[in-house]
Amino acid sequence: MKLQDVILKAMAKKISWMEAAEIAGVTDRTMRRIRDRYEEFGYTGLFDQRRGKRSTHRIPMETAEEVLRLYREVYFDFNIRHFHEKLQEEHEIRLSYTWVQQALQGAGLVAKRRKRGPHRRRRPMPGMLLHIDGSKHRWLHNDRWHDLIVILDDATSEIYYAQLVEEESTRTVMEALREVIETRGLFCSLYSDRGSHFFVTPKAGEKVDKHRLTQVGGQ
Repeated sequence: MKLQDVILKAMAKKISWMEAAEIAGVTDRTMRRIRDRYEEFGYTGLFDQRRGKRSTHRIPMETAEEVLRLYREVYFDFNIRHFHEKLQEEHEIRLSYTWVQQALQGAGLVAKRRKRGPHRRRRPMPGMLLHIDGSKHRWLHNDRWHDLIVILDDATSEIYYAQLVEEESTRTVMEALREVIETRGLFCSLYSDRGSHFFVTPKAGEKVDKHRLTQVGGQ
């Protein structure tokens, strides 16, 4: 275990400072000196992972401990991004997202994600995954409303189809998909919103019924 992780666990009250000294392999007196130095000059134990260098930005010891306390006692069920926003909005603690992430992970309050090896990474290929969406707007700058149906490639963001229609419907969506298939070929997957021509949703806001397919879903 890295020394900075041991310090963070002690600051987060997951272990005592005496236990931290034992884990780090130093005397209690040395650990007290380390703690006193952080309290006087600020905490600089985190590393900048992008450069492999220790950060020169000092965080007051009490601020670092308060961040860890807030997550442990109040926001334990929040993800890091949401917690970082709460620190700024509710507590006026302005630290970088990277600092907060490393602190929570080092203290053992949030699990570290394992990086996938190259053999497990899948890069999207053109034509594999398409996105279809309809946007209602006064596109022609008059009083008339139209739906703009767009189908684009998720890998390249290339637009395969774009058409203004009176209203997005099963018919207009099927026409769009037919043109894409005829001109570009058959795609692997398609994702969309929860529109009624894509999915059957028994009750608004609840999960879609995967067993009841629409005309589009059945294709």
